[in-house]
Amino acid sequence: MNFIKIATEGVPHDYRSSLLPIVIQSMGYRIDWVNSDEADLLILGPFYKKNQKPYRWCPKPLRPILSNSIETLSGKRKQAPVTLFHTQENARHDYVDADYSISFDLGVQSERHFRFPYWMEMLDWSHEGLVGNINPRYGELLNISTLMTPLGSQYLNRGGSCALLSSHLREPRGSLFKALEKVVSTQGFGAFFNKKIKDHHSSGFLKKDILKDFSYNLCPENGLYPGYYTEKIPEAFYSGCLPITWADENISVDFNPSSLINLQPLFKNDFRELAEILLSKKRLETYQSEPLIFVRPSLEPLKQFLSKLLRVSTSN
Repeated sequence: MNFIKIATEGVPHDYRSSLLPIVIQSMGYRIDWVNSDEADLLILGPFYKKNQKPYRWCPKPLRPILSNSIETLSGKRKQAPVTLFHTQENARHDYVDADYSISFDLGVQSERHFRFPYWMEMLDWSHEGLVGNINPRYGELLNISTLMTPLGSQYLNRGGSCALLSSHLREPRGSLFKALEKVVSTQGFGAFFNKKIKDHHSSGFLKKDILKDFSYNLCPENGLYPGYYTEKIPEAFYSGCLPITWADENISVDFNPSSLINLQPLFKNDFRELAEILLSKKRLETYQSEPLIFVRPSLEPLKQFLSKLLRVSTSN
């Protein structure tokens, strides 16, 4: 058993129970979660603030005393920790200055960067011996074999309506929603549509329970960037819905473009082709024979990247 001291700054509140720490533990490391000045590895998230002062929770007059005490008693490292920027948001790999990075970004010419899109964190990896990751907002982990199986005809037998789960309708999401409303019955769920809901963590429903009754799921990404594809599309597909998304043109790197409707190229004609697709039984039936992914993903490339990073971290 190897030991590694890890600290985090600017990561989601549930990061310690997310996939990356679980993968590190599966590689034979016991993680001790420590303060940043004690860490072998400091993981920086997309909410990290560069000029954030240490011990900001402590009253200002007491901070020097606290700092000296911690340095004396806790064995503060003489060397700075190895830093890893890990983002599950639409932030570029170099958004934070770090030794290594894990992001969505395609085309990064660096051995110190690894592309691992967030949708892969929502997969069931038990076939590779890894358990413990969760998908709380959807309600279950996604089985890879199901994503590699054709969609089937479920969506054709659900009445032809569309669902959007969202906390906002900021553009272009608002225009996409209105474009769908003109063609098919479209229903919204989430904080924007129900003001009693504070945020998506307190919605009171599971995504899978909503989507099982709809033919289509409007699931636009939060922005366009090569490689930025989240859990939205695979969760729609997994639910038996035909995914209707807004994503950049490189989406074929992860997903079969014939298994979904991408609204991004339809802007130029004011979405006129959308009616031609959704109101044509023949066009709609073509999607039922398409899988979402062709190549089975694996955690091995991630483990190889982490192996080097962890060796460097624990050798300091």
